[in-house]
Amino acid sequence: MTMGQWLSQADGVARATALVLLLMSVTSWVLILYKAWWLGRAHGATLRATDAFWQASSWEQARLALPTIDRAALLTPVADAIAHIVAAEPAANHSLAVASGAQVQTTRVLREALHGASHRLQWGQTVLASIGATAPFVGLLGTVWGIHQALAALAGAEHVSLEQLAGPVGEALVMTAAGLAVALPAVLAYNLLGRKLAQVEELLEGFAHDMQTWALQQAAQAPQAYAGMQAHNAVDSIALVGSR
Repeated sequence: MTMGQWLSQADGVARATALVLLLMSVTSWVLILYKAWWLGRAHGATLRATDAFWQASSWEQARLALPTIDRAALLTPVADAIAHIVAAEPAANHSLAVASGAQVQTTRVLREALHGASHRLQWGQTVLASIGATAPFVGLLGTVWGIHQALAALAGAEHVSLEQLAGPVGEALVMTAAGLAVALPAVLAYNLLGRKLAQVEELLEGFAHDMQTWALQQAAQAPQAYAGMQAHNAVDSIALVGSR
């Protein structure tokens, strides 16, 4: 029996089940191909952007070079999150965030930036996991319904042969096979893409850790520079008073 003949003989439930499996299959393959391309691109861009950032001669040059290389826009939010801490002047803001200290402040902003990047990386993973988990049961539903319809059709017959039962039951079992065929690529892709995703997240966490260390060093140097400037101004004032 061809697919066209099966569709012409199937009832609404069987057609709906087949349509759901078809939509699941198309959705999973679109996600698999897109995420495989995007994660591969993001992994390479993150490696290149990290090297270019730390090889820059200044903070301004690093900030300008990062968006052009970070095509996946994963490192740029991390650098942007730390930028206002580096640019902030001591005692310029009396908010609770500043009062909590430089380490707490950098940890908070970097955590928010990493959460945003993680949400982008995790996009589509839930759909793949859901398809892999539910597609076999959708196929099983089609099989159970097909067997029920086959038995109902033979219920009024006086003599039922094995040939009469084997055909409809065999056709119903195709739905279970279709459900497994939809689920297996989704499950395999979920695991493989999850491994690649974890590699990119490790790069992001390493970059964020290095950024935090650098930002804390800058924050530690800023008060010293500010105190030195104040002391220099005080000496100039004393010298000016003495000259008078």
